Amino acid sequence: MGYKKVTAEEAVKVIKSGDRIHLSSVAVTPHALIRAMVERGRNKEFEDVKIQHIHTEGPAPYADAEFEGVFQLESFFVGANVRKSTQAGFADYIPVFLSETQKLIRQGYLKVNVAMVQVSPPDKHGFVSLGTSVDASLAAVEHADIVIAQVNKHVPRAWGDAMINLTEIDYVVEHDEPLFIHNNAPLSDTEKAIGRNVAELVEDGACLQMGIGGIPNAVLAELGNHKDLGVHTEMFSDGILPLVEKGVVNGKRKQIDKGKMVASFLMGSQALYDFVDDNPMVAMMDVCHTNSVDIIRKNNKVTAINSALAVDITGQVCADSIGTTFYSGVGGQIDFIRGAGHSERGKPIIAMPSVTAKGVSKISPTLLEGSGVVTTRANMHWLVTEFGAVNLYGKTFQERARLIISVAHPNHREMLDRAAFERFGPHYKFIRR
Repeated sequence: MGYKKVTAEEAVKVIKSGDRIHLSSVAVTPHALIRAMVERGRNKEFEDVKIQHIHTEGPAPYADAEFEGVFQLESFFVGANVRKSTQAGFADYIPVFLSETQKLIRQGYLKVNVAMVQVSPPDKHGFVSLGTSVDASLAAVEHADIVIAQVNKHVPRAWGDAMINLTEIDYVVEHDEPLFIHNNAPLSDTEKAIGRNVAELVEDGACLQMGIGGIPNAVLAELGNHKDLGVHTEMFSDGILPLVEKGVVNGKRKQIDKGKMVASFLMGSQALYDFVDDNPMVAMMDVCHTNSVDIIRKNNKVTAINSALAVDITGQVCADSIGTTFYSGVGGQIDFIRGAGHSERGKPIIAMPSVTAKGVSKISPTLLEGSGVVTTRANMHWLVTEFGAVNLYGKTFQERARLIISVAHPNHREMLDRAAFERFGPHYKFIRR
């Protein structure tokens, strides 16, 4: 075997000034390796080390202001743990479709010097699993100069593209620690109403894409009487498990990966990780598979459920920033909006509350100056709030303005109507109330 068993402190000694480090993401963020790397940085043993990852959970000290000049985070998504640092300019963000994160690595746009990943213990054939996050980490393992793997008994042995041979690893660090657990908050009345409205759009035999959080869980909670649903998504969480147990999710009607629940990364409870462990029904795949429009469209009735920070009255969707302030990222939204749009009888859906927690309308006459448009007007199909669902596809500006305003919060409809009248002129007809 070509790999060496070492401590975390010994493994990170391979990092040198100017290197680019790739970290595996979400629940399998390799914290033992990160802690050792950060300690070297604190001792000023190197400088100008670039860190890249999609989204990590837990502490991200390498993004802190104290490491300016030592580490430079260039994330593919602005997660909560690095949001303040990114907004302050101590960390940075690469806007990229999730499907193309692997392309940046594989085609040499971002040269990875060291890949630091977390994996399951090896099986009798010498294979370890990337567990709950394949994403772009498989590409990093394939193309990095050096691969360091934290071997952790808590990482589930996931199938699909997650399996890699120990021969691909240079340094093994054995360190067991529980994976990050995400517990779902109780659903709000607004989330339940949105869930009901979205669930009415889901047909039997649909292939679902959804994320994590209140709205996806509210939708899933309403699908108990559906039949033969499939899953092809970038991620799923605990909300899907009751539907698998009831046989509602079985993948029987999928055109590709029939019978498989396909995802690229996961986050949730220990029950979710136990479900994934050694389960041939779950295929953890490279983002070049999960998020490829050409792959997504091969399944019929792809129902893609995504959220947004704001929508204007023409159907532009902002999902990555609040004005000029970076908040999250492009992610896989447009991958699946386009994929579902090209799927036979597919339904691309943007679902969101009509107002913020402070009562500010998320539907506005225009997006805030500096806002990033993730889903364009031309890509937009279904918009769902707690007040209903409207299909904007093929509609004129004035038609879609009336439809969008009809699912806005009643407190803001008059303001939006007047803005539409001022924008589109005297031919614009107000909504009858």
